[in-house]
Amino acid sequence: MAKLTKKQKAAAAIVDSHKFYDLDEAVKLVKEAASAKFDETIEAAFNLNINPKYADQQLRGATVLPAGTGKTKKVLVFAKDHKEDEAKAAGADYVGGKELADKIMQGWMDFDVVVATPDMMAVVGRLGRILGPKGLMPNPKVGTVTMDVTKAVNEIKGGKVQYRTDKAGNVQVIIGKASFDEDKLKQNLLAIFNTIQKARPASVKGVYMKSLTISSTMGPGIHLDISSVAAPKA
Repeated sequence: MAKLTKKQKAAAAIVDSHKFYDLDEAVKLVKEAASAKFDETIEAAFNLNINPKYADQQLRGATVLPAGTGKTKKVLVFAKDHKEDEAKAAGADYVGGKELADKIMQGWMDFDVVVATPDMMAVVGRLGRILGPKGLMPNPKVGTVTMDVTKAVNEIKGGKVQYRTDKAGNVQVIIGKASFDEDKLKQNLLAIFNTIQKARPASVKGVYMKSLTISSTMGPGIHLDISSVAAPKA
């Protein structure tokens, strides 16, 4: 196990690992615990009472964070004809077809999100082994296979994040940067919380969200009192 640095020990000292903090306290603490020299990313981790072995309990989707992610993503769009022009006008970083697929096959990966129109999936399909493991394969469930490339690019540039359950029923999502003010982090956390809540599978019985933790890149996990997120202070 890696040794903690002095800064990490100091950050851990201000967080009680056995306490469940309310929304305001948790967001304040996660900022205080982010002491690295770079602008740390803040993530939320949900542990859900689901069994991903069953298709109807596999969560996957996307939502736009109201305060953005703090990072401008490079968007690659596979499109042709007038849709190619639309993607360029919307601000896509790279737009094209087979020539981009060939570059990717040769190892080029200078992009964060891939969007494709349905008629280009035959070209994109052969990239599954490369894009799939990295979570970059276009998928209609998260809005990255679409004819509305303008909307897709605008949402991604505006702070759209994807979420997906892992094998243990966990969902990890970026909610911003340590440099964000507390209100922006709370807005983003509430947005993803409500999205995950609405995505609750009908077959799930009893408690749905077992735990919710937020943390910065180098900071300790901070456990939230889920009831304070479900009904935040006015």
